Formats: sequence, structure tokens, C-alpha cells
Amino acid sequence: MGEMEAHCRLAAMYYVGHVLEKDRVKHLHHLEEAAIGGHPTARYNLGCHEWNNDNEERAVTHYIIAATQGNDDSIKALMGAFKGGFVQKDELAAALRAHKGAVDATKSPQREVAEEYHRKWSSDD
Repeated sequence: MGEMEAHCRLAAMYYVGHVLEKDRVKHLHHLEEAAIGGHPTARYNLGCHEWNNDNEERAVTHYIIAATQGNDDSIKALMGAFKGGFVQKDELAAALRAHKGAVDATKSPQREVAEEYHRKWSSDD
């Protein structure tokens, strides 16, 4: 209960109809729960949903929030929205700075060692 990754995965399952029957209402419910709980991919996916439903302003808001949480796809979406005239230059610049800050905050020497270890063992298969 309250696990954001679980909400995000349930949203995906309801969206594609994998294991669970397709259900748009339940898909959006779980996506919103995950996004509210701080799940960046769910927030990005809400942006995509809004964009596809011609709610560009809401989509951009979701993309900006996801970017500040370190979501790479949201940066790509914001770049496209900028080219289309839906995002101002200063908004894009602020989102890029916040994204970099979020990504940098996840870096550590221990994480780099763990990633190298994983790469080494993954490539030995």
C-alpha cells in the first residue's frame, strides 16, 4: 500500500492489458498516485497523456516536475515542446539546471564502483 513503483507498474498493466484487463480509468488513477508520490516516470507518463489529449500546458508542467526529479525523457519532451513554442527559454533553462542537480545528487563513488562491477559481470555472460 502506497508503494509508488507498484502504482506505476499497475498503471502500465492497465494501459496495455497485460495480466489485467485494459482500463483507462484505473490506468490514470495508478499513474496519478505514483506521480503524486514522487515517481518521475509516472509524472513523465502523465505528461505524455496530457500532451496526447491536447493539454500542452498541463503536459509541460508534468514534464518540468519529472525533469526536476532527474527523468531524462522529460528533458527530451521539453526540448520538443520548446521547439514547438510551448515552453519558454527560461523555463527550459531552469528545468535543465534542476535536472542536472537531481542527476548529480544521485552520483557517488560507491555507486560508480557498483555500476562498474555490474557492467563487468553482465558482460561476462
